[in-house]
Amino acid sequence: MITSTIPEDAPEHCPGTDSEFAGKSDACDGCANQDVCASNLPKGPDPSLPFINQRMSSVKHKILVLSGKGGVGKSTFTAQLGWAFAADDRTQVGIMDVDICGPSIPTILGIANEQVHASSSGWSPVFVQDNFSVMSVGFMLPSSRDAIMWRGPKKNGLISQFLKDVDWGDLDYLVVDTPPGTSDEHLSIVQYLKENKIDGAVVITTPQEVAIQDVRREINFCRKVGIKVLGIVENMSGFVCPGCKTESQIFKPSTGGAKKLAEDMGLELLGSVPLDPRIGKSADYGVSFLDEYPDSPATTAYLDIIDRKVPKLVWSDVDSLLIGIKEILRD
Repeated sequence: MITSTIPEDAPEHCPGTDSEFAGKSDACDGCANQDVCASNLPKGPDPSLPFINQRMSSVKHKILVLSGKGGVGKSTFTAQLGWAFAADDRTQVGIMDVDICGPSIPTILGIANEQVHASSSGWSPVFVQDNFSVMSVGFMLPSSRDAIMWRGPKKNGLISQFLKDVDWGDLDYLVVDTPPGTSDEHLSIVQYLKENKIDGAVVITTPQEVAIQDVRREINFCRKVGIKVLGIVENMSGFVCPGCKTESQIFKPSTGGAKKLAEDMGLELLGSVPLDPRIGKSADYGVSFLDEYPDSPATTAYLDIIDRKVPKLVWSDVDSLLIGIKEILRD
């Protein structure tokens, strides 16, 4: 089912024909195609691009959720963003999980036991609800305990398939959840969507400097590849006691946190989301934190970011959408 740039008759550990090491690595020794792969002759455009362009032509807005650091809450924010958009049944939402080695979106959305089915129109995504679809490699694993040990070319091939072979239909938003760093998955999604316009990226961080350093690199990556940074979200910005609702700082922003980072990089701080133990509980049980705990300060922070800021940056006719989301989520 999964294709890649590695030929069927290639030797073990082939880096793939698109790799900068094609024909040059030790694994290429003795391969009949070594001279061709190592040549500097242009290989031509990726044959999958026309199919990707055709699929993505029915997707109005594409948003990346990024962070240079792992464990800062990218997938949790992606899920809340998807749930909030989908709260308005007039809005069609999709989430594409390209965190190939750590696919947590299926668990967070409560669809971990679902499987992908193929039809004449392509792979059918898994639906959380009628207007909210998801695609993840997590649906393809025999067991949630199975490790995915893939080199870059195979990851790139799967991302290409998610874009060209999944029957996404007409979407208002496609939110892409990415792994930490600035590696194969990030380069692939930028390359494949180059002609389809990525509306921008929401960058997630936590207050401490060890996270800020990596997030700063992620922002520089976005600028180098031409992705607009919509803004920064600071997760785990204080702790909210579920009982008394008071907030205290757990991870102190020793160098100014996301606020200082946003000022230094000339970006907007979209908001700060405090820690609430029930966010983790909701993710484990696959339910919407926004629906389950509407009175939490964290929910207020999420809604402030999602309702008032993110859509305005990517949607020209936003007023009715905001009113619809706010009324439904707070009923």
